[in-house]
Amino acid sequence: MHAKVASLYRHPVKGFTPERLSGATLEAGACFPCDRLYAVEDGPSGFDADAPAHLSKMKFTVLAKIPAVARARTAYDEATGVLTASAEGLAPFSGDLDDADGRRGFEAWLAALLGDEAKGPLRVLEGPGAHRFMDSKSGFVSIVNLASVRDLAEKVGRPVDPLRFRANLYVEGWPAWVENGWTGRTVRVGAASAQVLKPIVRCAATHVDPVTAERDIEVVKALFDNYGHMFCGIYLDVTEGGAVSEGDAVVVE
Repeated sequence: MHAKVASLYRHPVKGFTPERLSGATLEAGACFPCDRLYAVEDGPSGFDADAPAHLSKMKFTVLAKIPAVARARTAYDEATGVLTASAEGLAPFSGDLDDADGRRGFEAWLAALLGDEAKGPLRVLEGPGAHRFMDSKSGFVSIVNLASVRDLAEKVGRPVDPLRFRANLYVEGWPAWVENGWTGRTVRVGAASAQVLKPIVRCAATHVDPVTAERDIEVVKALFDNYGHMFCGIYLDVTEGGAVSEGDAVVVE
């Protein structure tokens, strides 16, 4: 199989706009760079910055819980910590998420956007140290097979945007769904190497169109009805760090 990296994405704020990259450097045992650095708590979550632990995504402002999150268009400047956000009907926001005033500003802007859909109060949380607000306790880097997404689109009879699946890496060149049987296998991606941990079980976040913010396709039901599973994509544990760029080879060993 001649497969390659078609695109790379990070999600600096959990649940918000994917940001496309031309390349990234993966580190052994670490999350994808600048991914899920922040999360916005929707009411008290119990998160303890002194003893950070994995929490359910439903504690936060995510698409599975609040589709209107997709109305926000966000961009994060890693060098300055500044997040910019825009949405129809609201004045744009710009603020430093490393600063208390910047975090409070984004909370207020987001409260105006989400209205009654958020339980609140909203609070921006930053992952201390190496902690990131991932959906999985162990799956720190995610890959989606674009052929699998196309096959699903054929089954439901309409286009399915791959960004519904909020992966870090999208791969072209694999047969559809072959990745579901790769648990424990080694994958080389560019100059990095990783072990496949498990397939990714999908949730209602995938039901939301990332452009329109509408729940328009029951992706989880479509997966189960057509394939008997609810998987799309795989989680990786990076075992050997290295640079990864668009167009790089992806080899399953």
